[in-house]
Amino acid sequence: MPLLAARSHRPAVRVAFALLLAALACAGAAALRPAGARAASSSLSTQIANQLARAGGASGAFVLDTTSGRALATVRADTARIPASNEKLFTTATALLRFGAATSLATTIYGSGQVDDAGVWHGDLYLRGAGDPTFGSASFVRSAYGAGADVSSLATRLAASGITSVTGAIYGDESWFDTRRGGPASGYRVDYDIGGPLSGLDFNRGLANEKGTALQTKPATFAAQQLAAALKTARVRVSSRIGERRAPAGAQPLVSVDSPTMATLVKLTLVPSDNFFAEILLKDLGAKYGAGGSTAAGAAVVRSTLASRFGVSPTVLDGSGLSRGDATTPRQVVTLLDGMRDQAGFRSGFAVAGRTGTLAARMRRTSAQDRCVGKTGTLSNVSALSGYCTTANGHLLAYSLLQNSVSPTAAHTVQDRIAIALARLAPSGPPRATPTGGAGAVRATR
Repeated sequence: MPLLAARSHRPAVRVAFALLLAALACAGAAALRPAGARAASSSLSTQIANQLARAGGASGAFVLDTTSGRALATVRADTARIPASNEKLFTTATALLRFGAATSLATTIYGSGQVDDAGVWHGDLYLRGAGDPTFGSASFVRSAYGAGADVSSLATRLAASGITSVTGAIYGDESWFDTRRGGPASGYRVDYDIGGPLSGLDFNRGLANEKGTALQTKPATFAAQQLAAALKTARVRVSSRIGERRAPAGAQPLVSVDSPTMATLVKLTLVPSDNFFAEILLKDLGAKYGAGGSTAAGAAVVRSTLASRFGVSPTVLDGSGLSRGDATTPRQVVTLLDGMRDQAGFRSGFAVAGRTGTLAARMRRTSAQDRCVGKTGTLSNVSALSGYCTTANGHLLAYSLLQNSVSPTAAHTVQDRIAIALARLAPSGPPRATPTGGAGAVRATR
């Protein structure tokens, strides 16, 4: 199988033919209309608990009406479980909060030397990465993401600056990150579930060819080779000396290309559940805001951000959720979702039920299609679905369903039934006051 096919941690996609859908949806809606909040919450909690029991295993759920601020369902909501790719919610939320939705990541050519009147650069060039997961060839970027930073544009810009020839070497500089190629799930070695070696200067996701049938062994050198080839195409003469080395302190930035905005990177992470993007973003957080460009440093930034902004303390070991050491509760996930609901670039980055990404073939032609968005999560015997649903009367619900020791196929059926029922609800209650502090200021939901 081509390595590129393994680039995302995608759960098996199945359409759930929910035989009890109508009964569950009607019962849930009725429970929330006539009775008080406590009775309504108890009724929906029981129904969701019964549905979760159908898949077996150990499961929990929490549903919050973010419009009114009322908890609608609580099922073992404070028991920590393996979240699988729901871990990406913590990574991407932190990336948006720290970097900002409009921020881009630059890949830059630095020069150590000087240019003469003939356009000859006397010295070396350094291609320095800053953790842009999209950087690569123009054809790969277009086919994989639709947009991104490409090496041809970088070479064209250097040529346009007036440089016609380079006498020295071309080096790749991946010092933005450490040199560990994977995450904790693989002992920090190359992980095929991530899809390519992690590097501060990744090119085409670390793939040795665009078909994805091999991986690079030296990402920084590979990227330098691609820059040399692109410069030749741009009619800039270069020497044959290519390698990898950190740019010296006195090197000057010459030209750069920017990644898509952080909001776009978050969408490219969440919609297909891309492990590679998630792990790169985590290391970016460590490099920019933590102790360095490592998985551990990035995880520390995520933990501190979640604690300070939302008052939650999940176990965060990686960015993608591949580690079975990750752990969180449904209440913690919903607290995050509630606090991030108005954060630019977050809610718009989710897969849409029946339409896009890992939910494209789920809940089609149901009440949940277009009205529920979610982040899936799948490991062996683990399944999760968390996100938002807009109800029949326009309330915005945040929900989290975490299931361990289950068959993912059975779990998907149950998750879809619950999401469809949530979309059909018409919960009562006036809108709550906007919390002071803006997005991320969350009131306790216990």
